[in-house]
Amino acid sequence: MYQVGGTIKQTLEAVQQNKFVLPAIQREFVWKPEQIARLFDSLMQGYPFGTFLYWKVDAANSSKYKFYSFVRDYHERDAAHCPELPIFHSTDLTAVLDGQQRLTALHIGLCGSMAKRLPYKWKTSADAYPVRHLYLDLLCSNAEASEAGERYRFEFLTEEQVQAAGPEECWFKVGDILGMKSGPPLLEWLTTNFHGEQQVPPFTVLDQLYQVVHNKNLLSYYEEPSQDLEKVLNIFIRMNNGGTVLSYSDLLLSIAVAQWKGDARKEIHKLVDELNQTGGGFRFSKDLVLKAGLMLAGIGSVGFKVENFNRENMEVLESRWSDVKKALRVAVRLLASFGFNEKTLRADSALLPIAYYICHRKLDSTYVTAGKYKDDRESIRTWLIRSLLKPSGIWGSALDVLLTALRECIVEHGAEQFPVVRLQDLMAKRGKSLAFSEEEIESLVEMEYGHKHLFALLSLLFPFVDVNKHHFHIDHVFPKARFKKPLLKKIGIPEAEWDEFKQMCNSLPNLQLLEGTENQEKQANTPGDWMQSTMTPASRANYASQHLLGDVPQTMLEFSAFYEARKTSLRRRIEALLGVVKPPPE
Repeated sequence: MYQVGGTIKQTLEAVQQNKFVLPAIQREFVWKPEQIARLFDSLMQGYPFGTFLYWKVDAANSSKYKFYSFVRDYHERDAAHCPELPIFHSTDLTAVLDGQQRLTALHIGLCGSMAKRLPYKWKTSADAYPVRHLYLDLLCSNAEASEAGERYRFEFLTEEQVQAAGPEECWFKVGDILGMKSGPPLLEWLTTNFHGEQQVPPFTVLDQLYQVVHNKNLLSYYEEPSQDLEKVLNIFIRMNNGGTVLSYSDLLLSIAVAQWKGDARKEIHKLVDELNQTGGGFRFSKDLVLKAGLMLAGIGSVGFKVENFNRENMEVLESRWSDVKKALRVAVRLLASFGFNEKTLRADSALLPIAYYICHRKLDSTYVTAGKYKDDRESIRTWLIRSLLKPSGIWGSALDVLLTALRECIVEHGAEQFPVVRLQDLMAKRGKSLAFSEEEIESLVEMEYGHKHLFALLSLLFPFVDVNKHHFHIDHVFPKARFKKPLLKKIGIPEAEWDEFKQMCNSLPNLQLLEGTENQEKQANTPGDWMQSTMTPASRANYASQHLLGDVPQTMLEFSAFYEARKTSLRRRIEALLGVVKPPPE
């Protein structure tokens, strides 16, 4: 039977006193700021809040399980995970099985803050994560809901944004309502902070927020009394498997957590964070790490199937977890040494065969730099890039079957070196050929700026560029600024050719890898002017030869001839590196 759960304020007080906790089978907080704002708007409009599922953990059993507290001050880089709680001894607890996202949203909105990374900011930048609190604009309350259904304006703002608000806005920090009393204190705040007229008086909006938080019994719940974790896990899966919000891998991770003797949740999330902070940064998911665990531990078929997560297999994974972690760390460092990061590695699953090979041979971090492994590393790099460049997509459909087969091939043929030929033969037999047709070669030659695999192609074409040692940009040989229509007209390029010029500007024959400092120095200069001002004649000739620039023209008038000549040179090099499969004679 469902029961009345009290007010929001009472519930948050229980959360802060650790009377409400999260079991280890729960996932992380995943809601976005706008979802939190929408929840508060729904509460203000009197919409149903939904029911909760609690698990009553008796004092006698509280020390048997691992629990976590709710996120309060969310920081995308530094505090994205639920805080770990100490072992509880002889303590009655209420563990939340369904409703974590809603309770955490309330906790953040009323008691904490959000710090999400700003677009285009580096992960390591201190100012990339401004702290924002939830505010309510008391002057924005619509009698009729918007197209999206909102009537109230809730937003996460920095203090600077609030201070810069205009006269048509009156921002109230939502968390302040917890410490206020109804009536005069609300009027006192308005007297101090608001001087104007509004169709809907600000007091009405502020009092509505007070009533929602302090007085209305909005929460209802069902409490599961069983102390059997297996039953609780089954209830959790049943509750969450009906929708699409909780992924299937989340459910399987919950099963793994329940089967491990140690703290699987902490181990997996810690490893994900560590891998993603390697080199220039990656964006690997817990799904990938979980799949890597299956593959590297040699468990069944490499797939997210319930039978792969039985107690026996999870005991194997836990016993081999140290080897799995070590191999993944080395593999990700290896990818970083190739110059890959979250922006340039666009098929994360390609990591898995490499990690398995490293695990199979028990290679350590010296593999990434030691001279004796140079040829082996180059085999991996070339194989990886070939797989990324295939237009048909190697790492898409039938992935679990492919990974399982690649694992078997490495076991059989990878004792002393990366079995690149054997792997390519196997992949070809399974419809995942790494051979390139003439049409595919042509599509690579015409690859455009912004393509997800452009970095991989350029790094294959110009392996002498030390992308790991220096920060390199994908640069336009002839700068984009030179392709504006007024400039093309000024130098006498016929109008009929303008669109073609702009298209050629962003295609591979006009692109190169250039060190960041050099790219800043070059700016909008033509390549001829830049090379003449920064290089000696000998170094200019060497640079042009290495980058297949040929005779570098001084002006845009010779751009078309330069483009066609370099396109031919690039095609020849791509064919030499990748080979080309000729069509059979008719």
